[in-house]
Amino acid sequence: MSEALPVADVSASTITVGDTTYAVRALSEDTFTLLLAGVPVARLVYSFGAANGVPEGEGLTEEAATAIAEVWFAAVDA
Repeated sequence: MSEALPVADVSASTITVGDTTYAVRALSEDTFTLLLAGVPVARLVYSFGAANGVPEGEGLTEEAATAIAEVWFAAVDA
């Protein structure tokens, strides 16, 4: 992930990192799918008091997915 911090837009169900905008779709109350151009690239999961990012494929690193998950869940809880 670049040095740009993720910016969440909960009302639009998107999160932007630099010039890349991902769609976020709820799977359950604490689990979301992160999509890029309609293709799942990660799962965002909140469990045991922590936000976790689980990459699907090679589009994102675990570190980048977790950073996105932390911003997403902080925005959802705001």
